Formats: sequence, C-alpha cells, structure tokens
Amino acid sequence: MAEKTIAPSTARSSAVMAAGTLVSRLLGLVRTALLAVAIGNTGLVSDVFSSANVLPNFIYLMVAGGVFNAVLVPQIIKASKRPDRGTDYVSRVLTLSLVLLGGIALVATLAAPVILSAVLSLSGDRLTLATTFAYWLFPQIFFYGAYAVIGQILNANGRFGAYMWAPVVNNIVAIAGLLVFISFVGREEASSFSPETWTTQATVILAGSTTLGIALQALVLVFPLRRLGLGLRPSFGLRGVGLRETGHVAKWTIITMLIGNGAYLVYTHVATIASDARPAYLAMGQEIAGQLNLETASMLYIIPHSVITLSLATVLFNNMSHAYAEKNYDGVRETLSQGLRAIGVATVFCSAVLIVLAGPISVWFSGGSPVSATLQAQVLVLLAVTAPFLSATFLMNRAFYANEDAKTPMIMQVILSAFGVALAVGAAALPADKIIFGLAVAYSLGNIAAVVVSHIFLRRSLGDYGGARIFDVHVRLVVAALGAGVVGSAGLALMGGYSTDGFAWHSVPSATVVLVVCGALMAVAYYLLLRVLKVTELDAFLAPLLAKLRRTP
Repeated sequence: MAEKTIAPSTARSSAVMAAGTLVSRLLGLVRTALLAVAIGNTGLVSDVFSSANVLPNFIYLMVAGGVFNAVLVPQIIKASKRPDRGTDYVSRVLTLSLVLLGGIALVATLAAPVILSAVLSLSGDRLTLATTFAYWLFPQIFFYGAYAVIGQILNANGRFGAYMWAPVVNNIVAIAGLLVFISFVGREEASSFSPETWTTQATVILAGSTTLGIALQALVLVFPLRRLGLGLRPSFGLRGVGLRETGHVAKWTIITMLIGNGAYLVYTHVATIASDARPAYLAMGQEIAGQLNLETASMLYIIPHSVITLSLATVLFNNMSHAYAEKNYDGVRETLSQGLRAIGVATVFCSAVLIVLAGPISVWFSGGSPVSATLQAQVLVLLAVTAPFLSATFLMNRAFYANEDAKTPMIMQVILSAFGVALAVGAAALPADKIIFGLAVAYSLGNIAAVVVSHIFLRRSLGDYGGARIFDVHVRLVVAALGAGVVGSAGLALMGGYSTDGFAWHSVPSATVVLVVCGALMAVAYYLLLRVLKVTELDAFLAPLLAKLRRTP
C-alpha cells in the first residue's frame, strides 16, 4: 500500500517553521563557537556563566512553561470559534500571564543569591560571580514567558512562522555582543579568565547582550500578534471566559513541570560538582568536562528535534486537537503514527551524523583546544545515541495534551523523574572528571525509558496506533544509518579524523571541510540504502515539499 503523504498545508507550515528554526540553530552554533572563543569551553568562568544562564529558562519552565506550551493551544482553538474570535479570552489570558511573569521575574531576581546557593554546587568567588551574572540574566524569565504565550496565541491562529523565526533576532544580538566582548575585553586563549580577574565591563557586555537578545525575541512577536486583528486589550477580569477549565488542565501540567524540572535541578546540581572541582584538576594539568560541555552537547543533539520534530509536531498537535474535538480517534492514531515515522527518517540519520562526526563538530566549540574538543565530542556521542528517542517522546506526549489530558503525562513524569534522579545520584558518586559523562549516560537512558513508558500509556488510552509498523520502519532506518555511518567513518579516517594531529582537528575551517565531505557521503549512502530497504516514508514526507518547489518560479 502506498504511503499516505503529509498534507501540503501541514508540510508548508512545517517547512516555514523548520526554515526559521534551522537558521536560528545555525546562528546558535556560531554563537556557541564564539562563546568558546570568548570565555572557553573548559575554563574557570565558562561553567559559572553557563550555570547562571540556564536558570532563567529553568525557572520559567518550572512555574509556567507547561501551561503556556501545552495547555493554552486547545483552549485558544476553542475560543477562536466564538463570535468574538476569542478576543475576550485571549486578552484575559495574555494580561494575566504577563502580570504573573513580571512578578515571578522580579522575585527571582531579588532572590538570586538564595536561589543560586541552593541550586548550584559552587563556592567562593565562583558563586559570587554566578550571582552577579544572575542579576543581569534573571529578568529573562519575563521575556521567555512572553515569547511563549504570544507564540502559542499565534500558533493557535495558524500563524506558525513568526514564533520560529523570532529566535534568529536573539542569536544575532548575542553574536554581536560576543564580538564586542572579544574586541574590547579579550578571549580566553590570551586572557585565561578567572573569577578573580573578571571585570564589571565583561559582565555588562556578556550578560547584558544575552538578556537583550531574549527580550527582543519576545518583542518582535508583538507585530504579527497585532496583525491578527483581534483587538486585544488589557483585561483583568477572570469570570465567564472558561479559565476554570484551563485551570483544571493546567494544574496537572504545573505539577508535571515541577516534577520534571525538579529532576533537572538535581542534574544541574550534580553537574556543578564537576565545575567546582575544575580548578583543582587544572592545577594538576588536567582539563575535565563541566556544565558547559553538557549544555553544548545538549544543544547539538537536540538540533534535529528542534528543526524537524518541533516544527512538524507543532502542526500535528493542532491536527490532533481538532481530531479529538471531532471525536475522530482514527484520525488521531493515523496522525501520530505518520508523524513518528516521518520524523524518524530525519532524526535517525542525524543521530548517526552526530556520532560519527562528533570530533570535527566539537572543534567548532573548543576555543582552539584539542583536549577541550575531545572532551566535548565524548559527551556529544553519549547523548546523540538517543536523539530519535527524545523526538519520539515529544510527539507521543502531544497526543495526550491534544486531548486535554495533562494528568497522564504527570504520572509518566513521576516515573521518569524518579528514574532520572536515581541515575543522577549515581553519577554524583563518580570521580569529578567522570561526572559529566555519567550524566550524559543518564540522559540517554532516560530518553529510552521515556519512549517505553509513553508507549505503554498510549496503548491504554488510544489503542493500537500502529506501533508494530513504526518499529519496523525504525529498524530499517537504523540499518540504513549504520551503513551510512560506515561510509562516513571511512571518509573520516582518510581525512585524519581519528587523531588530534590529523587534518580534521587542525582548525575550524579544516573541520568544516571534513563535516561537509563526510556528511555528504553519509547522506548519499543513507538515501540509497533507504531506497534499497523500501522505506517509503522519505517520499511521503518530501513529496508535498518537492511539489511546492516545482511550482515556484
């Protein structure tokens, strides 16, 4: 039977979002590479800044992220069918959200010393510097939330592009800030920054530009929001617009986020144990992986998820929400099955690329240090192995939220968080130079467990959604990826990729050449093997996009 293609409207919307996300991620890679040049990847300040910089988004997700990202869309879709197109409902939700976010950001910023002392395993001058960074970075909480809630309003009204393109502005501002930092403050290779030698000018440029980028990312969404023509206005009344129903769903999501981010908090605390031990290891002439290495590897391995899965899942989530509203359960099952198979075509291949080419990729983020690049590559490999599991879990969970079922994801999160915390505690018992590797393994095991748990609960609530077919397709995808990996590894060996003295490790330009050549070889091999293995999902995914390209003058 011929594989059903993804609807052209879905493909077009996904393509617009994927393009924005791809540009943003590419700029994000440049930003991270410049950050490594500016303050290093395994330096004394790098982990301090990284630890403080991840907390604003963490705090936002902890207290409100789940509600904005998963609960509001079905409610806004329902409200959009009212005579006023949902104007009253959206006005009240937006007003309440911004007021709450402002209060949370203010309280968190004032309480930064207490929060950092409780969350991070840093001490002395490193904790003092992290607190200084936090005063500049914690206002991001408001802007992260504003970006999310405005973006979900746009998504619910079928305006997907702006939400995915806005981070491009953030990255451009951050890149400009890093270039200013390198020009006026210096770079790690020459300055060997430490908390003792860090200056106020350095903080203002580095942390200030970071927060400015997040602020502009949110503010640019105001323009497409106004173009919706909803006539939004400040509205503080809460009665009569169905917020009680939103709250019923939201309470489970809030609990889920608290539990999930509580587990992430444990991971962060354990990671900073390695960061705090870094000066002692450097005194012995040994570099070790720290918090920034884990964050950089996480950024790299979720790129396929962000560019492909998130773009497609955002549209499929709306489709599943409409199907549930119409009690079209076969439509829900088909959408979920089709989506899981489609994203697997890309994520399995990308996982293979990240594993095979981890070394040349990490040269970009090493600040010129082969030792730092080696450490970064090892962490990346441990995470990249389960990149497809991460994407599959995300889409599987969207099926619950599309049905306004936030309780089931909460139960699953309890199970997975308990598993993850146990693994993190185990990683904490390792020597400091092995802790980050232990956490990377814990992340990967958690990704696998998440798919297993999600499948069990989906079968109970939705029935057979084509699991056997999904598994069969993924087996063939893995076989094709293994074949592509062999081809890529051979090319890498010929280009000196398995010795830090080889061409692939000489510089960023040489590493880029290796990535382009070996990546192209892997892509060709993967495509041919998919044809041999009769994987029709590739055509199903690409057909509407190719048809659109042919129609373009």
